[in-house]
Amino acid sequence: MNSGPLNVEPALKALAAALHGEGPAVELSVGSDGALLVGHVETPGCDDAVAVVRTSGSTGAPKATVLTVESLAASSMATALALNGEGQWLLALPVEYVAGIQVLVRSLFAGTRPWVMDMSRGFTPEAFTEAALELTDRIRFTSLVPTQLQRLLDEPSPETLAVLRRFNAVLLGGAPAPASLLAAARDAGVRVITTYGSAETSGGCVYDGFPLEGVSLRVEGDGRILLGGDTIAAGYLEAPESTETFFEEDGVRWYRTSDLGRIGEDGRLTVLGRADDVIITGGMKVSAAHVQDELVKSDGVAAAFVAGVPSAEWGQAVAAYVALAESARGAEAGDALPSRDHAVVLQQEWRRTLGILAPKTVLAASSLPLLPNGKPDRLAMTAELNALHEGK
Repeated sequence: MNSGPLNVEPALKALAAALHGEGPAVELSVGSDGALLVGHVETPGCDDAVAVVRTSGSTGAPKATVLTVESLAASSMATALALNGEGQWLLALPVEYVAGIQVLVRSLFAGTRPWVMDMSRGFTPEAFTEAALELTDRIRFTSLVPTQLQRLLDEPSPETLAVLRRFNAVLLGGAPAPASLLAAARDAGVRVITTYGSAETSGGCVYDGFPLEGVSLRVEGDGRILLGGDTIAAGYLEAPESTETFFEEDGVRWYRTSDLGRIGEDGRLTVLGRADDVIITGGMKVSAAHVQDELVKSDGVAAAFVAGVPSAEWGQAVAAYVALAESARGAEAGDALPSRDHAVVLQQEWRRTLGILAPKTVLAASSLPLLPNGKPDRLAMTAELNALHEGK
């Protein structure tokens, strides 16, 4: 079994060659022994492909997204402009996902040496702190998902707080960030920038609600978010000619996301949730994202996932998978209720406060199951909620 941080030098060399048109497209993965694998991928019809990145698969089968020299260069330049310069990056995310590979690409464009966190034993504040202390450049950046930042800010050591404050910016993406987490980061003096994007947009291309330089943003009549510009991927390896997801209009390449949103008068984008997150229960349309936001306001709830499950009575029933805060679990102190009892207590509370929006099935656990890139495993949680609801 591999131990210690990944050796990303082969990946950097392969990516540099592809960026200079001197090598095939690269796909990164991690082997069963924990070692980094550098694969080479044929991309018919796309001569300037640099990297193939699999989408997270959080809602279905992963798609192989083809990123080009143009899209990666545009993304790197726009990121540098937004961050007021280039610097040294700490890699704290799986390298096979777009946020991870972008740490390497941005480092290549900046001419800096990325530092790799040791994640052989998972993500821990101690390992993050140790890696951050190795950074040498004056300007420093890292990318995290909300779950990671939450772990870093839960009773942080003075050393962890010091290294977090030392970053010029912590890019936070991959999942919606709770307002309480952003407030905790501000109070701790950590400079967090929320990002919105995906593999199809070469990673985050909307920072703190505003599109990066060269990125176009609009919302369709049905509320679907569209992103356009040079950062947009060439397409999917299996379906390069897809016009439903990727299309061109007046010389601009666009990507139609699966998210709903609205743009305020100041031009700021608010992401409202996934288009397929609407639950129709008893003939009423319910936003899963809205219910999720309400659930995490309850004491003792650290995070929540809401989905619709088949129901003979309601058509769909609102169901919730909730992660209990450590204060609510308190198992070591011997004063914790079993998870099933917590679920009952929460369900009773939400019936009083939320009425028809209250979940009819609640599964309480110590944490939400995650994919390797730190995003919630929506498919796994939905399957568990379906099974629990059917068993009632």
